[in-house]
Amino acid sequence: MVAVAASSLTLGACATTNDPYARNSQATRAATGAAIGAAGGAVLGAVVPGVSTVEGAIAGAVLGGVAGAVINNRQYYRDTRGYCYYVDQYGRPVYDYNVRC
Repeated sequence: MVAVAASSLTLGACATTNDPYARNSQATRAATGAAIGAAGGAVLGAVVPGVSTVEGAIAGAVLGGVAGAVINNRQYYRDTRGYCYYVDQYGRPVYDYNVRC
């Protein structure tokens, strides 16, 4: 229950993109990180004495949401052939064949 509430708060705080090809958006990564962090925090809260499950889930959701938003902050696009690429700091497309977009 706490994980659902924490991830919904994270989703509401993030801005989404209007790009229909952007499936790996920052909001998606933040929500995934928050959900994983909340689950891990709840487990740690249940195991560690002195920390409640709710406190652990909230702390895990916050840390996981921040980490998910910051890590791999690339916006991927799909070209007409179906390959995924991102635009580097110089405006050039960089193809990444290991990523699904």
